[in-house]
Amino acid sequence: MKVIAIIGCGRISNNHLPALQVNENVRIKYACDIILEKAQKAKEKFSKIENVIEDYNIALNDSEVDAVYVLTPNYKHYTITMAALKAGKHVFCEKPITVNYELSLEMAKEAEKQGKMLNIGVVNRYNKAIEELRAMVENGKFGKIYHVYCSFRNKRCIPGLGGAFTTKAESGGGVLIDWGVHFFDLIYYVLGGFKLKNITCDAYSEMAKDMKSYVYEKGTMWAEDTSDIENGVNDVEDLITGYIRTDKSSISFNGAWAQNIDTNEMFVDFLGDKGGARLSYGGNFTFFDGANLTATESTIAFDPVTEFGISEMFFEENNGFIECITTGVKARNHIEYVLESAKLLDGLYKSADVKKEISF
Repeated sequence: MKVIAIIGCGRISNNHLPALQVNENVRIKYACDIILEKAQKAKEKFSKIENVIEDYNIALNDSEVDAVYVLTPNYKHYTITMAALKAGKHVFCEKPITVNYELSLEMAKEAEKQGKMLNIGVVNRYNKAIEELRAMVENGKFGKIYHVYCSFRNKRCIPGLGGAFTTKAESGGGVLIDWGVHFFDLIYYVLGGFKLKNITCDAYSEMAKDMKSYVYEKGTMWAEDTSDIENGVNDVEDLITGYIRTDKSSISFNGAWAQNIDTNEMFVDFLGDKGGARLSYGGNFTFFDGANLTATESTIAFDPVTEFGISEMFFEENNGFIECITTGVKARNHIEYVLESAKLLDGLYKSADVKKEISF
């Protein structure tokens, strides 16, 4: 039986708590949030939670606690994770690792120093469709994958405008660090990893320069309850575009929280000399076989529900964390395996800042 504490009881906790609730090998001793009401509401919803607290140090100082979940805004990931590791706790930290690569490296080194597991919430690594694509790559179905293109674009979908999502000091960035982290990490994972060679990137913040004049459809703003259009900050990118060269494939991309085009495009194309595939993010993928000119749609659902009625990939991700802290065997989302995709995001931001190509 592993004893855990949840630090941060906002939206993302609702992706993890259902899986932990049904895991027979878990006790949830604490739910912590600086807004105590959020922790109390979590306890009402998930009966396994034993105590609610405002100060996470109470959990870190409890010798009975084996591990903590860091489910806070991005800028708090580093501080809380480092404190937890130094307190001798295993840590599951939601994506992104933190707001930049240098701090991510420090977190990885501290986990190694303390001999503790540090897993990152790149949940697509537990997605059955992504697993199938990875296996097809390994089995040579694509031949040589020479290029990958991804699009993560939506119309006027800036989340929580004026709040933490659009305040760089808290989020670390905009659409790239929010949506792009998932796309680039799944590409990295499907390809079996890669080494960066050089990258170039441009970033734009055009759609809500004047937040009070920003128009969106009612009910479409994610985290609208965190927005502060009257007095808040919007200093992050709403569109990102660029080109990446690696030791395996080139990658081009376009990502937008908001655009004046009435369409949403969320997909990844894997282009190989023997075959290719388009993965519709949130849907199935279709494989095109260049030898016989046939297209086959995968029957694997992107994110089916388990017998418990909860997300399968979050179920597997959370079970994987409990298993790895029990067995001592690193999981597929251990920070050691995620750092290269974190380096990529950091490099893209640096390229956009200096408006030049960055080499590694």
